[in-house]
Amino acid sequence: MTERVHYEGCVLATMQNVREPYGLIYDASIVVEGERIVWCGPRTDRPSSYAAERTIDLGGRLVTPALIDCHTHLVYGGNRAREFERRLQGATYEEIAFEGGGINATVTATREASDQELLASALRRADRLIAEGVRVIEIKSGYGLTISDEIRMLRIARRIEKERPVSVKTTWLAAHAVPPEYENRSDAYIDEVVLPGLKRAHEEQLVDSVDGFCEAIAFSPAQIERVLDAAKRLSLPVKLHAEQLTDQKGALLVARHHGLSADHLEYLSADDIPAFSASGAVAVLLPGAFYVLKEKKRPPVERLREAGVPMAVATDCNPGSSPITSILTVMNMACTFFGLTPEEALAGTTCHAAKALGIDGDHGTIAPHMYAEFAVWDLEHPSELSYEIGASPLHTVCSHRAQS
Repeated sequence: MTERVHYEGCVLATMQNVREPYGLIYDASIVVEGERIVWCGPRTDRPSSYAAERTIDLGGRLVTPALIDCHTHLVYGGNRAREFERRLQGATYEEIAFEGGGINATVTATREASDQELLASALRRADRLIAEGVRVIEIKSGYGLTISDEIRMLRIARRIEKERPVSVKTTWLAAHAVPPEYENRSDAYIDEVVLPGLKRAHEEQLVDSVDGFCEAIAFSPAQIERVLDAAKRLSLPVKLHAEQLTDQKGALLVARHHGLSADHLEYLSADDIPAFSASGAVAVLLPGAFYVLKEKKRPPVERLREAGVPMAVATDCNPGSSPITSILTVMNMACTFFGLTPEEALAGTTCHAAKALGIDGDHGTIAPHMYAEFAVWDLEHPSELSYEIGASPLHTVCSHRAQS
């Protein structure tokens, strides 16, 4: 028989769409059966029919949904600290890329690394996220740029959830950069690597979604549309790196293809927001890259807010433009740099992040029928999660979800 567990004595931020900010409930109770929540609310309102086999007192601590990092490049070889130095000396992201640095430098290091080396370094990064309450991580390929190396990255990403208490969602991002062997032959790279590799990754059940870098230094909208069309034929959801450095109308591509999200969006045109909003896609904000690259152009947060676009927040953990493994730090950055409220920042790493991954039926809020997986914090109010910098406020994560 499935055990029924009561969690009580907590301040509960359900992150449901209710009138109370954060969906906040004081002196709350959560009733869990098996992997799922069956009831939550004020402790005094708990139905008598929910008798418990076990009761856990949370000591007045704050409880939120377990956090979600919905955009990372967690699996890669090497680092790009020297490029960091060069940018501080005035070199731009585009200049470094055209000189053979940037993504292609990481491609070389990733191809040369062994599976064990890639897994070990990715686990170290995952551990830092896990220590801040993250229990779902999206991980992209994109640093192999051959069929075999891209698939190898996805296999290693999937191994992380067997080694750690975290769920991994994998994304095919072979359309991340043109590798040196295909210089000036980007269409051939799409034909010979991106599309057949996607088909093989799908056949091997290694891919949950498809992404691309729609940018002047990467792939054109026409090239990316071919990738999104291929994903559609395989019934795979799509997302896109869009409008990070220039306005390539990637967000409109996402809208036309009913995609999950468009990510970055610093150069998103206000004229394109109505169509993007109507599609139901999520705007994923990545303040880490904005910070590291010392960008000046901010995403049009106020316009997105006015249009009712859900805004997620993620680390964009990668070796070049966002070597960050602290979800709490990027929540603070989203407030400080982009003007999000602390409530929007928490929604961005819970309910809206879940929507950006297409898993909002199971994750991202504390409500009946959702997975029983929530973070317990040594805090009094959820605004503190975006307030402190460098703190370690996680007390524990309560998880009843079976691991893969």
